Amino acid sequence: MSQAIGVSHGEYGRAALYRLDKTIITHAHREGHLIFYVDGSDAEVPNGDSICYLNAKRAIAVSPWEPHGFKVPGDEPSICLVLYIKPMWFLENSPSAEYALKFGCHELTVTDEISDFIGRLTAHLLDNEEQAHFDQLLFGLTKACFDQSWSNVGGDKRAKSYDRFSDFRVRRSLRMIQEKMGEDFEMEKLARAVGLSRPHFFKLFKQYMGVTPNVYMNTLRSERAIEELLNTDKTVTDIAFDLGFSSQASFTRFFSSNVGIAPSEYRRVAHVTDGAFPMM
Repeated sequence: MSQAIGVSHGEYGRAALYRLDKTIITHAHREGHLIFYVDGSDAEVPNGDSICYLNAKRAIAVSPWEPHGFKVPGDEPSICLVLYIKPMWFLENSPSAEYALKFGCHELTVTDEISDFIGRLTAHLLDNEEQAHFDQLLFGLTKACFDQSWSNVGGDKRAKSYDRFSDFRVRRSLRMIQEKMGEDFEMEKLARAVGLSRPHFFKLFKQYMGVTPNVYMNTLRSERAIEELLNTDKTVTDIAFDLGFSSQASFTRFFSSNVGIAPSEYRRVAHVTDGAFPMM
């Protein structure tokens, strides 16, 4: 059974040390995503139309809102260090707009510098060290990976960020999804509300956001669930109902499929610094 060994939330994002032995379905994050091998089986990260391979020499970078999954092909679980970096980090540390909210490539080489950061951050999560050091380690590891991801990418090949919010129908649908996050509503009704057929709406939404409306909704629900788990005394059942789930069991299945572990397990191991929330 997959479990969280340690989780910390800080100023720039969060880091988790996971023991994963099952597939995580295709999902996305508002944050940038870095995945590092620590021990156990190598793993695969389906990313769009390609598969990235995670091992002791290769790390994986996933840009904000890029759909991806996780798979452990072997019988032995994979122990991974996983970072979730706030969008604001990219905006504050990117040298120009063409770098903003993106990594330059998906597969990274684990250099001596990156390996050192992985070891120190893993030890921090294992030993529950003073949280004051967490933000420094998270920033240093992210910066080393971000810089490497762009180091070998030619200027003519740099994928520029597209304007995700230029279409008024997409903007309206984002507001409606946010407002109805705790309700059980059909995407077909959402499409009609913005004046489109369901197929046209899905195509337009994915064109601008990079993910389907369903994946976008699941991302918001996962984020809200994590914030509720760590910042309130609500029971897991109450959080489930607030987010529109019919039962705690269905919410637990959803959370486990999208985050990798059960919500009660996440709450048990997570630690939070003063600057951890909000997301943006």
